[in-house]
Amino acid sequence: MPGNNVRYLATGAATDGQFGLYRWDFGPKRSGPDPHFHRTISESFFILSGTVQLYDGASWASATEGDFLYVPQGGTHGFRNTSGQPASMLLLFTPGAPREEYFETLAEVAQGRRALSDEQRAGLMIRHDTFWLD
Repeated sequence: MPGNNVRYLATGAATDGQFGLYRWDFGPKRSGPDPHFHRTISESFFILSGTVQLYDGASWASATEGDFLYVPQGGTHGFRNTSGQPASMLLLFTPGAPREEYFETLAEVAQGRRALSDEQRAGLMIRHDTFWLD
């Protein structure tokens, strides 16, 4: 597994906007977003395998199989794999915001198949309710 793979288990469109459920499979290379927040989306993480670093707004902690973190709307959070080994988790958004374009665009950028200007990147973040900490 060279990179990350995000599988859509239940999109907001499939759940009438109630939630979005995704499986996030990390490759062994360091990856994952730095601390950020969403104004209108809560996010929950459930670790399936491996070790994932989760940021709860105060500190980073190592999470392993069976660990869970809930982040309310507006809560600062982040996640990343720094273990050098593959890891997997479930990622739940409520309500079911359409996150697919966000994930697909960032994957294209990471793979070098697409470039975004600063203006395009800012627009993507605003459309997808993602605000980074300075």
